[in-house]
Amino acid sequence: MRRLALPLLLVAAEAVAGLSIEYGERPEELARCDRAAYRGKRAEANACYLELFQTSEELWMRAEAARALGDYRAANDAFKAAVEQRPDDAALRARWGRLYLDTHQANEAVQLFLESLERDAKHVPAKLGLATVAAGRFEDRARGYVGEVLEADPDNVEALLLLARMHLEEGALDRARERLDKALEVVEAKGLPPLEVYALHASLDLLNGQPESPWIERALAYNPTYGEIYETQAHFYVITRRYREAIELLRKAVELKPDLYSAHAELGVNLLRENKVDEAQRHLAFAYRGDPYSPQIVNTLRLIDSFDNFVVATHEPDEGSPYDPGVILRLHEREAEVLEPYVLALVRDSIARFSERYAFTLKEPVVVELYPDHDDFAVRTSGLPGIGLLGVTFGHLVAMDSPSGRAEGEFHWGTTLWHEMAHVFTLEATAHLVPRWFSEGVSVYEEWTTGPLPGRHLPIAFLEAMRDDRLLPIAELDRGFIRPTYAAQVVVSYMQAGLVCEYIASRWGQEGLRAMLELFAEGAETPAAISGALGIGAEAFDEAFADYLRQELGGVVANLEAWRGAQRDAHVRAEAREWARALEAAERAIALFPDYVDEGSAYLIKAKAYEETGDTARAAQTLAEYRSRGGYDPTALKALAKWLHESGDTEAAIGVLEDLLLVAPLRLDVHAELGDRLLEAGRAEQALHEYRMFAALDPHDKANVHYRLARAHRALGDTEEARKQLLYALEIAPHYRDAQQMLLEIVR
Repeated sequence: MRRLALPLLLVAAEAVAGLSIEYGERPEELARCDRAAYRGKRAEANACYLELFQTSEELWMRAEAARALGDYRAANDAFKAAVEQRPDDAALRARWGRLYLDTHQANEAVQLFLESLERDAKHVPAKLGLATVAAGRFEDRARGYVGEVLEADPDNVEALLLLARMHLEEGALDRARERLDKALEVVEAKGLPPLEVYALHASLDLLNGQPESPWIERALAYNPTYGEIYETQAHFYVITRRYREAIELLRKAVELKPDLYSAHAELGVNLLRENKVDEAQRHLAFAYRGDPYSPQIVNTLRLIDSFDNFVVATHEPDEGSPYDPGVILRLHEREAEVLEPYVLALVRDSIARFSERYAFTLKEPVVVELYPDHDDFAVRTSGLPGIGLLGVTFGHLVAMDSPSGRAEGEFHWGTTLWHEMAHVFTLEATAHLVPRWFSEGVSVYEEWTTGPLPGRHLPIAFLEAMRDDRLLPIAELDRGFIRPTYAAQVVVSYMQAGLVCEYIASRWGQEGLRAMLELFAEGAETPAAISGALGIGAEAFDEAFADYLRQELGGVVANLEAWRGAQRDAHVRAEAREWARALEAAERAIALFPDYVDEGSAYLIKAKAYEETGDTARAAQTLAEYRSRGGYDPTALKALAKWLHESGDTEAAIGVLEDLLLVAPLRLDVHAELGDRLLEAGRAEQALHEYRMFAALDPHDKANVHYRLARAHRALGDTEEARKQLLYALEIAPHYRDAQQMLLEIVR
């Protein structure tokens, strides 16, 4: 038995998620009510639906009337009873599925659409329902469902509009116009409501740089309360990261239709992206009143409530920097003290670097949020296509996982933050007009070349896509982020974009990237930016880039299966503790793909083989090469630091431990060991900082903490503070001999 997890809602359904327009044939009893709703005569429409609900003998018609009134429980009960009466009716199940879509229960809706198709494999409304779900999730299979419908019925308005919307999302504006023109022709010929056609035409104008579209006037003449037209336009601003412009449109939407709860929800989410927390909460709370079971609304309100557990630290512009606009950090209270200095240093370093590299100075403070709960971070990315799993940038605001939000070594938080800070510049320098591929490409390229983690990090999925000729032309590269056609295409598109920027920089220098950014700021599309900045056409660029990839990666791609075989052999031999054979296989794998330093890297097996055979010098050399190519496994780096220290190279050991903090900044032993190495190197002030971080992490052995702090203070000449710390240590552990000895030395 299906039940909606919703209470009775005493509001018009159209106000929850926008006006629902029907393009199929409807009985006159329902069509009469629909016509009033389409014209914005809501009181008349609601009275009509209520009468129909109370008087109709048809269960399915009562269900439709209850749905239109917003009484989802009554609608669900009526649909259930109707399906029990007519279990083989495909249309009933498809209509029931639409009710579940209204109430944010897409999985239940999909099940009903599939059940509908089991009864009628050609049932158009069920196919369109599946297409709607897939399109909302930015899945390419939506195109297949729509294609089937249009093949059978080229004049199907809902299919034409769904396809036009997808074209707009992908930036295929000419194709969108063709679909919209066809849809308009059909609705005018059949006397169907044109509001959605007008809204998408207005969105097309918006994306073409014409925000004051005549289609808005036509829509409001048809329905003076049609706030959905601004909400529709705002959607296309949001997915192209133009959040500030989206906010202004959403404000217009709720001003025109004050109880358009879906627009209030979207407005709240986007205000939060601009760090306008109080205003965001007000709109979300209002939206919750009308749509209390929307996951986006509920989760975002919970996220805002969780801000009480965060520390907000405001850092004014650094007087020594001509570029620093100020930095605001929002860090969880249990880790803020430790993370703040490292996050702040990296943010300021990136601002200085990117300001010079891209000839742009930020105009307002950068806000950086780190979430120890990945689910909280996921709420931040809600509704955005192709967003990476680790960080997101909304302009001057960056949100990402905290190091504690993932298993240790699962990601490099330092390079993630560097990547997102590059986005701050490409977005703000172009007023968010930069295409997705270029912004991501610059961020990936900067990761590889200027960030804290050196070297290319190309996943195997990219090499496979290159081998299988699945890379997109430069003019279509954005499509790989918006609606991928295969499982790994988003990741592949990230890597392709990074390599494109690497190629541009290698051939045209940093000036080439800057020139493209300037053209994007003027509103240029990708082909025009390529031509204007680089003096080459898009097709010729694709050919030259393909040659570059073959030169750089052709050998690795050609030997991919041989590399896989060597990798497997190395792991099997290592598990069997056959170290000589493991070493030989690891060396083969490294020779075939020397840049592979991700999970299961052969460098780690090679180092382990040397360690097991007692050759720690070669083990250290192997891990040093692994690190130089961007390897960051915490256990490996810890071992490398230990061997470097034992060999007498304390400065190199310090460098490795500092790198390790960009992976695992909350590890007690790293701060303690780094403090020790810094103290040995005569860098007592830095050692004191690391010991303070060690103390902030609340280690069990408090006496040891105070002893280390005493050592640093003594090295700095502050014997009084050193004496205090020793007394604290001895109060906890009276027989602590090292502390006793140092205290005696100070007293003497």
